[in-house]
Amino acid sequence: MFRIRFTILLLMASTLLLLGTAAAQGGDSGDFVILSAQYGTERHHVDVTQRLREEARRDRLFRMGNRTFGIDPDPGVVKTLRIYARDPNGRERMFEYREGSVVDGAMFRGWDRGEWGNGGWSGRWNTDVDEGEFLILGAQYGTERHHVDVTERLRELARDDRPFRMGNSSFGVDPDRGRVKTLRIYARGSNGKVRMFEYREGSVVDGAMFRGWSRGEWGKDNDRWNGRWEGEEREEGERDRH
Repeated sequence: MFRIRFTILLLMASTLLLLGTAAAQGGDSGDFVILSAQYGTERHHVDVTQRLREEARRDRLFRMGNRTFGIDPDPGVVKTLRIYARDPNGRERMFEYREGSVVDGAMFRGWDRGEWGNGGWSGRWNTDVDEGEFLILGAQYGTERHHVDVTERLRELARDDRPFRMGNSSFGVDPDRGRVKTLRIYARGSNGKVRMFEYREGSVVDGAMFRGWSRGEWGKDNDRWNGRWEGEEREEGERDRH
């Protein structure tokens, strides 16, 4: 009897260990490797790579500002956090977060472990922004039976801030009361195929993967979504896990 109980306990412990390892690996395996982080404005900014690493180890998602980094590099002016990273193709990318916005490390490799920021950044404050892979065609919010076009409202939100937590208040409408809604963004990839990105109500939307996000250069009349709720291909939104 003792031997059977011991075997069961051993199997349970092994299973929990494997699940924990898988969760840790799956939750920290984004596509982009951080090279550096700068906070401030174009005329006055400071390196906050080490401070960001400390925040990342504590929490994957946090709201940032002067208090986060312990400094105000340009008093009286709205600051931004710029994270410079290398994509899977070896190209340098820059992700910008307006002061007071939410930073989510889900897209960065080794975020929780702080295994990044070891050099390789070009040193430029300005680099290519909004060069995401996907061009937005349209956006719908609601459920399969009741949904509305929110392309214009999404464009307004994108111009204000790259990442935001969305819901009824974001779009000023509740298209299906009592039901959990989703935001579906329909976009065309570099290969010409249309993809659908789905974000559950209450999740964080980050436009880093979308071309021309903060400039609102998408969803125009000559390249709009056909209106179908279902997309040709479906990709779960990165923030659905939170």
